[in-house]
Amino acid sequence: MKYLKTFILLCFFSISIFSNEQKKQDTVQLDSIKDIITNDRLKEESKKVEKKEEKKVVIKKNTEDKKYLFPSEENFWPVFSEYWLVKNASVLKWNFKKPDYGLDHSFARFLESYGVFEHRFKIIVVNTLNISHLALPTHENQSILLLSLPFIRELDLSKLEISLLLFEDYLRHKKGYFKQMATLKELENLWGTNFKNSKISDELFKNLNRKYDKIAYEDGFNFKQQFEVTKEVATLISSDKKVFSSYLNLLKKIDELVKKNPKYQNYTRIYPSPELQVNWALGIKK
Repeated sequence: MKYLKTFILLCFFSISIFSNEQKKQDTVQLDSIKDIITNDRLKEESKKVEKKEEKKVVIKKNTEDKKYLFPSEENFWPVFSEYWLVKNASVLKWNFKKPDYGLDHSFARFLESYGVFEHRFKIIVVNTLNISHLALPTHENQSILLLSLPFIRELDLSKLEISLLLFEDYLRHKKGYFKQMATLKELENLWGTNFKNSKISDELFKNLNRKYDKIAYEDGFNFKQQFEVTKEVATLISSDKKVFSSYLNLLKKIDELVKKNPKYQNYTRIYPSPELQVNWALGIKK
């Protein structure tokens, strides 16, 4: 009996030792697993932080690069045309007080009557004889239209006649005549490029500005371009007797003005032969 008790006690003791050892092992294993999980989380967070930093660096680089991105052709012209308007403010005298002549509304209605919708335009009335009327390069679906107040007053033009005059300029803009004549080869090579590691010469913009001046004040448009515009206007309006008659009347008024008034003798250098325009329009009407 004595030995039996001793044996049982030893068994319990062994079991107790084994149990304590197992607990220690389990604790060590749990601690190891916790360390692994913690390290993994730390690594994961570290990677996230690294990715965020890398993203910041890329965004910063892209932002920096964009500062040196030359505009596309479509976005360049509106900016440069506005620059030219500001530079020529003293010559064009567009910044003066004037009443609302209602030209925007009448021209919008005129365009819509010939199927032109959602075309944005800006009519800038100028108080000068240096330009009679002109469309400057801008976005394809927009127009910047200059119109001389002394010119339309001298001719005593009706709103319909003014709309017809502006319509010619609108068509010249759509055909891209001014852009074609003003575009420089150096400019074409720059559209949409990044010039971060190169330098753009100021001479390029000076030359372009001179091109604008030459077209607007001296050379204007050639006979072929004038014929194409006259032909398109006459074709579009030929079915409406009133409008066609107003167009002929407009051209005759201009022809008479440029022949009699020396102040407008430069007009035919910009827009060749109003007299021929009358003949072209009549020929198309027939």
